[in-house]
Amino acid sequence: MSQPKQRARSSQDKELRKTALLDAARELAIEQGAREVTLTAVTARVGLHASALRRYFESREELLLELAEHGWDEWRNGLVNGLGDARDLTAGEVATIVSDSLERLPLFCDLLTHVALSLEGAVRLERARRYKTSASVAYDAMTQALVDADAGLDHQGARTLLSAAMSCAAYLYQLSRPTATLRQLYAEEPRWAHDALRFHEQLTTLLTAVALGARQNTSNA
Repeated sequence: MSQPKQRARSSQDKELRKTALLDAARELAIEQGAREVTLTAVTARVGLHASALRRYFESREELLLELAEHGWDEWRNGLVNGLGDARDLTAGEVATIVSDSLERLPLFCDLLTHVALSLEGAVRLERARRYKTSASVAYDAMTQALVDADAGLDHQGARTLLSAAMSCAAYLYQLSRPTATLRQLYAEEPRWAHDALRFHEQLTTLLTAVALGARQNTSNA
């Protein structure tokens, strides 16, 4: 363990310390899963006393919620760049692009589960508002990008696809990271592992069906 560092004094030092704490939490979450991240482990990795973290984040939940907030920006950038200048996309093509954008963000997929279950409801009102605002800005930008791609989706269809992507990615990610017990079970019963471990393929299949349905609803409107 690193020796505890001196307290940050300047604004720049504080920002660097906050970034270091976020980076440590991100590393631990990727290594062990978001549910296993503790304040003690985060501060130990940075070389601080556990009490020092309270000067930057009031709780473990606030720390992880900030990582989720950053994840929204990463997802928006990845999806918008993935769509690029493509036009006249099929349902399968747009589903693949959305799946690709989420597969590159395993921590965000993990955090999506915990945001709904515990994180955003455990912080102060203004912190929850800030998270919702940032997520909404990213969500609206992705909605417009999907509409602009001429994939047969209107705004409601694009929102339906994104909502399905979030829900399915959160669930399928958890399935794709089995515990030691489940890994042993899957080794003994491969037919159960077949569905559980195919994150990208499963997500793309589900989103293709959603995109097809959303396109049909648009054409019937």
